[in-house]
Amino acid sequence: MRETADENRMKIVLIGPVYPFKGGISHYTGLLCRALRERYDVTMLSYSMQYPKLLFRKEQRDFSNDSFKVDETDFILNTASIKSIKNTARHINEIDPGLTVIQWWHPYFAPCYQMLAKRLKSKVLFICHNVFPHERFPFDRYLTKKTLKRGDFFILHSTKEADELKTIVPDARYRVNMHPTYSEFKRVETDSGAVPVDQASVILFFGFVRPYKGLKLLIQAMSSIPEIVHLNIVGDFGGAKAEYEHMISELHLTDRISIKDGYIPDREVGEFFERCDAVVLPYLDATQSGIAQIAFGFEKPVIATTVGGLPEVVTDGETGVLCEPGDPEELSKAIQRFYELKKTVDFAEYIRQDAPRFSWEHMVDTISELTGTG
Repeated sequence: MRETADENRMKIVLIGPVYPFKGGISHYTGLLCRALRERYDVTMLSYSMQYPKLLFRKEQRDFSNDSFKVDETDFILNTASIKSIKNTARHINEIDPGLTVIQWWHPYFAPCYQMLAKRLKSKVLFICHNVFPHERFPFDRYLTKKTLKRGDFFILHSTKEADELKTIVPDARYRVNMHPTYSEFKRVETDSGAVPVDQASVILFFGFVRPYKGLKLLIQAMSSIPEIVHLNIVGDFGGAKAEYEHMISELHLTDRISIKDGYIPDREVGEFFERCDAVVLPYLDATQSGIAQIAFGFEKPVIATTVGGLPEVVTDGETGVLCEPGDPEELSKAIQRFYELKKTVDFAEYIRQDAPRFSWEHMVDTISELTGTG
């Protein structure tokens, strides 16, 4: 628990995963907490159990890099325990915050957050990373609607997400604020299997490999990109690595594509981004992308498709290059166009100029304006 509090500051309770939990939303929540504490008295509540092992068999924590650690975090919420949820609600009410902020990204949390939110005396703000999950399933809309209807305010990271929210909460009080930039990743020299430093031109695909992320299209696009360009694929294939390796072999691209399969510890992330010219997001569907914000944190341009909120994040010809989704030839042209532009365009300078709208301070301003707590 927090030992001291500034009586002149409004109290906020923030709920979500933080270090040592893995993943982008954990990074996001930690950085948001730090930013909110510049202005508010913030109590950070995280999970004693996030997912049951029955649903999530992989290790959920990564202790290798504490750059995202949040001091004075209470790990008290077991998302599958009614007793824990009730105790957490009671604890929040004893704190008596003016606002409770909850991270929302998947309907798994619906029963927990419904039970929690209906017991809270404070106003509730949901920060929606995804209104609906990327990989839909029966009753996900129902679960999401039942939960989000208990919110008083909402932050979305794209207009697409705002439009989806309005289909289930028509009178929602919300703001669209672009996903802030991650700038906490540091390079640590490791023998991680990255592309050699002397590789002339390197593009990077980073993150969990899922069908909607369009990696197969990127592999196809490599066939018509000059051989000097090397693709580095870094992320967790979830058991699907073999089919991608077969595709790479069939297209005779084995020497031009490297694969690093598995979860990448935070301390190794920087190495891959520093060694690339651009990060490629060949997505077939998207809401927003934390990967783009890691790239911008390293002042690396992003080559992306015009899906979801990506066109709101990437400025074509300045902070990256955009192309239509679902077409390997269009993606190939976009990558080649990037390398042509790179000869005359200072992408890093444009990224620096665009940084204020992706700042955590801007995010806190948006929350203050929306909730009337500024």
